[in-house]
Amino acid sequence: MIPLLSLENVTKSFGGLIAVNDVSFRVEEGGIVGIIGPNGAGKTTVFNLVTGNYAPDNGDILFRGTSLVGRKPHEIVSLGVARTFQSIRLFPSLPVLENVLAGRHCRMNAGLIASMFHSPAQRREERAAVERAVRELEFVGLTDFLEDRAGNLSYGNRRLLEIARALASDPALIILDEPAGSMNQPETAVLVRLVRAVRDRGITVMLIEHDMGLVMQVCEKLIVLEYGVKIADGPPDAVRSDPRVIEAYLGQDD
Repeated sequence: MIPLLSLENVTKSFGGLIAVNDVSFRVEEGGIVGIIGPNGAGKTTVFNLVTGNYAPDNGDILFRGTSLVGRKPHEIVSLGVARTFQSIRLFPSLPVLENVLAGRHCRMNAGLIASMFHSPAQRREERAAVERAVRELEFVGLTDFLEDRAGNLSYGNRRLLEIARALASDPALIILDEPAGSMNQPETAVLVRLVRAVRDRGITVMLIEHDMGLVMQVCEKLIVLEYGVKIADGPPDAVRSDPRVIEAYLGQDD
């Protein structure tokens, strides 16, 4: 069976630094997968390679059997891969609703002429997009903030807004880059429930996260990187007891 996502011997260098070194792994459809490792391990670089922000020097990246290499980020979103960022990227001066509508744009088909003259088809499509955006905001718990400026939201709610925007693009795979970063404990608890709810919708989740409590709570598979090399890949309990993982996180006595 073809996996949802597979990396095959992927390498990426920046000058003399090898950020990702011959990494291969598979992500099956319908689960929650965590990519973990010390700072500088290459985790975000892997995400940037999958989403088309970087191109690999070697290897291939396949989504449902189709190569993503050479495709632009908006093309990859159209194929069904959405993401959030380690540093929140919203339109802070726009209302919350319009931020989510921006994520729906890739699924809208009205051309320039139809948009200029507000054809019946274009109006129907726009109404459907607004309805979908409202549903995603309800899903993440932000319906009370529809008309608020995104920049006025609390930090935790801005994280949830990014997820709502990603969900509006109809992803089969959603990639979350440190979604719990700087969240307090109640916000993290909300995030844990939300990630599981996304999975329950049939959307596969990949995440980078330093909060190991969250990782062990929600992830069904872990991939561990160190200095750009994959050192472990498997269920959380097996990965947690792997001597290479313990050494990577805790060091080794001389």
